[in-house]
Amino acid sequence: MQLNKRRMSSRKQLYTLAILASLSLGLAPFFPEPHLIGKWRWLLGGGMGMQVMDWFDLVMHSAPFLYLIGLLGYDASNFFRKRMQSHSKPA
Repeated sequence: MQLNKRRMSSRKQLYTLAILASLSLGLAPFFPEPHLIGKWRWLLGGGMGMQVMDWFDLVMHSAPFLYLIGLLGYDASNFFRKRMQSHSKPA
């Protein structure tokens, strides 16, 4: 029981870190528009004139969001795998 509480606390800390990083590092600077949104608009508009530094900037500002999505995907897959295993056990 104690181990499960510790694991839940650890997961909560990981989610807190991921959300704070996504909102602060992922969207900085905030005005006049978040940097990441400007880069994605540029990329979806054809990305003409993007240099290596712009691509690096896009990856670095996207990293917190990718981490959060990966964390959510990992936990969702564990949840559904455990659920399927509990339903497939013979009674």
